[in-house]
Amino acid sequence: MTNLAENQKNLFSEAEKVMERLWNPWHGCRRVSPGCLHCYVYRMDAQYERASRFPTKNKTFDLPVRKRKNGTYCLPSGTLFWTCFTSDFLLDLCDDWRIEAWQMIRERRDCRFLFITKRIERFTVNLPDDWAEGYDHVTVCVTCENQETADRRLPVLKRLPIKHKMITNEPLLSPIDMRPYLDETIEIVTVGGESGPEARICRYEWVLDIREQCLNSGVAFTFRQTGARFVKDEKLYRIPRKIQHEQAKKAGIDLP
Repeated sequence: MTNLAENQKNLFSEAEKVMERLWNPWHGCRRVSPGCLHCYVYRMDAQYERASRFPTKNKTFDLPVRKRKNGTYCLPSGTLFWTCFTSDFLLDLCDDWRIEAWQMIRERRDCRFLFITKRIERFTVNLPDDWAEGYDHVTVCVTCENQETADRRLPVLKRLPIKHKMITNEPLLSPIDMRPYLDETIEIVTVGGESGPEARICRYEWVLDIREQCLNSGVAFTFRQTGARFVKDEKLYRIPRKIQHEQAKKAGIDLP
């Protein structure tokens, strides 16, 4: 009976969460920096001999605006769309498709959208005319894996008119000094190691250093995953994929 009660509790807990949906309007990307070396999209596509370098529009391209026969949206108001996680939303090869994607995002102002990019310098290409200071329901997250990418991308993020900004250091490949870029416009920083059979090392002291920077800047922080090869106190831990998120949470170092 204890297990049954616990399962019911978990189900109720899930029901109370905001509905989340993965929306990949297109699939495929081009490597652009060291963090792309062992990209999971390339790794998955290799199993099916699929050409990752040539993006293709997915059948779910119009997912956010699909409607039932009665005219209501298939996905309800308040849905959080994790957008373009098998490509880069700002990929140059998809500029025309992105015009359509922005139109759907604008139509569903009753939902929320979040996308992660390594190409923040292309943000204004085909940006909607009514973007102005940003859409209230769109969050833009920039990923930087080392100091060089942080120094190149984060100044661009800092000056752009975006209402909800995030930074993710995944995969974290080196120490990063982000203090010049952490201010009240950054809502959260997430950190994580690299997964996969060829994963590069992530060191716990790098994670703690970024956490300290966030603490001193008043920015929320989340340690999202350890990665497959994690070094703590000079000891290398090889962590299976299925528990990498769990082990990160056990560290108990997130900042609300």
